[in-house]
Amino acid sequence: MSSRTVIRNGLVITASDEIHADVLIEDGRVVALAATGTPAAESWTAEKTIDATGKYVIPGGVDAHTHMELPFGGTFASDTFETGTRAAAWGGTTTIVDFAVQSVGRSLREGLDAWNAKADGNCAIDYAFHMIVSDVNQETLKEMDLLVQEGVTSFKQFMAYPGVFYSDDGQILRAMQRSAENGGLIMMHAENGIAIDVLVEQALARGETDPRFHGEVRKALLEAEATHRAIKLAQVAGAPLYVVHVSAQEAVAEIARARDEGLNVFGETCPQYLFLSTDNLAEPEFEGSKYVCSTPLRPKEHQAALWRGLRTNDLQVVSTDHCPFCFVGQKELGRGDFSKIPNGLPGVENRMDLLHQAVVDGHISRRRWIEIACATPARMFGLYPKKGTIAPGADADIVIYDPHAEQVMSVETHHMNVDYSAYEGKRVTGQVETVLSRGEPVITEREFTGRAGHGVYTPRSTCQYLL
Repeated sequence: MSSRTVIRNGLVITASDEIHADVLIEDGRVVALAATGTPAAESWTAEKTIDATGKYVIPGGVDAHTHMELPFGGTFASDTFETGTRAAAWGGTTTIVDFAVQSVGRSLREGLDAWNAKADGNCAIDYAFHMIVSDVNQETLKEMDLLVQEGVTSFKQFMAYPGVFYSDDGQILRAMQRSAENGGLIMMHAENGIAIDVLVEQALARGETDPRFHGEVRKALLEAEATHRAIKLAQVAGAPLYVVHVSAQEAVAEIARARDEGLNVFGETCPQYLFLSTDNLAEPEFEGSKYVCSTPLRPKEHQAALWRGLRTNDLQVVSTDHCPFCFVGQKELGRGDFSKIPNGLPGVENRMDLLHQAVVDGHISRRRWIEIACATPARMFGLYPKKGTIAPGADADIVIYDPHAEQVMSVETHHMNVDYSAYEGKRVTGQVETVLSRGEPVITEREFTGRAGHGVYTPRSTCQYLL
């Protein structure tokens, strides 16, 4: 039995267009759009009609950087795939790309299988995986080819965290050379971890143990240096490069310079770098620990460069790096030693609303909002046009968004499995009203109507955003 839904009277916004149009959905896919009030639109019949008068009709968000259930710093990220994907849906995100982890001495396949097992049957929305490569060797390089063929087409490496995820320049170069051949995309955590560890040791020896010192030792210059080095290694390998969670204006400048040279270098930033700063890290009574993440929050003056990068397309994507740890019992592991605070912030539920607030504030346009939150992440990671747009043939991942509703972000009202909000008390204009995932209502007029197991694993093609 086929099922049909029609969304009427809304303003449909995609990365390329804004049009008052009705949307016809059949069997989980968009089958047609027609201008509201035209004979074509009026002729449609459906079992279900959603009235979007006065609302935006936008593609579901694509969050290309989440860490559900990630083991880190002696504990685990507090959101499971079930709680995290439900919270994502509440925030208007309908696809996540999470990170499967290769353990040192183990195969990529073991890591991927482990993450598939965590997610399978538990997700409220669709999901895909990147692969964290922690151990570059000949077997790993061969496995990269196989994973690309299977639809895991991006691989994350770390210039940070020596002894955990760290890869040296030789390992990075080998992986980049392989991705240049197999079409994969290397994602880079660009911070000079070897130098940072020296600064951490020296800070602790001076008795500088508070959370704010986490930001002070992870210097912007060491993010910029690593970004520059990653770009040059990618250039040597002839490979594209995607730099994750860019936080510093000096790193943006390195990416902009590479792009001006015509290189396939891309940059992602996150809401925390656009809306929070070192002022949060310096909050008293260990409250600053709530804001410890890597790359770290920067002084406020860096924000202007990030917004400018998003407007000029030197930065292409806003993801969350959602990696929540509760204040009680998890962040508190670092009392007396900032280096032991688990690195990560909650945010998967907040991204679409914060970026809409950026539209209200005049930082970006409505179409750019959809571009950086939906369309470009889908293109960057081989999900477009199945995800990231509203067009015939696309999955009916659609959000009815009320641009006039006002809300106050708070731990009291969010749905993430974490005991604080990084944006506690922040007033924003705009709120998700209804969310469809492949045509099925997951959020219906601010009520959760989805279920664990609705979300399916989604293989990806290679990057569709290359120059």
